[in-house]
Amino acid sequence: MTSQPSREVQVDVEIEAEAWTKALPGAEALAREAALAGLGTEAGVLVILLTDDESLRDLNHRFRGKDMATNVLSFPAPPNPGGHLGDIALAFEICDLEARAQAKPLADHLRHLVIHGVLHLLGHDHQDDDEALVMEALETQRLAKLGIPDPYRLGAVSGG
Repeated sequence: MTSQPSREVQVDVEIEAEAWTKALPGAEALAREAALAGLGTEAGVLVILLTDDESLRDLNHRFRGKDMATNVLSFPAPPNPGGHLGDIALAFEICDLEARAQAKPLADHLRHLVIHGVLHLLGHDHQDDDEALVMEALETQRLAKLGIPDPYRLGAVSGG
């Protein structure tokens, strides 16, 4: 019997905005679980920052030239020997507002946006309709493994 090589995966979650843990006491574990689901069979290291609208607005302005907050941002890393895939940041206020507007649990929305961000780190995008369909199908498939219904049938809002 041949043993399967284990994939090297490391997911660090940093919680900068206390609102995440007040609204979702298990936010760190949920984000980590979603990142692992998003990675599928891929290996790598990534960091997830759970922060607030002000921080995302600053990041969005500095790195994308857009002076506005957004729900999620992904920062893919260049190829590197450490296997660092990149960083993902999520804004509490926007994520919470979107979850309420879409009438779904914040935990499900967080996991959806983390998977969305991970797919960006893996090179997926949604700049055109064909790319969007592929990315949405991957998100839906990986969310289903977590028992989360298709967010696109619920009118989800996706970030960058």
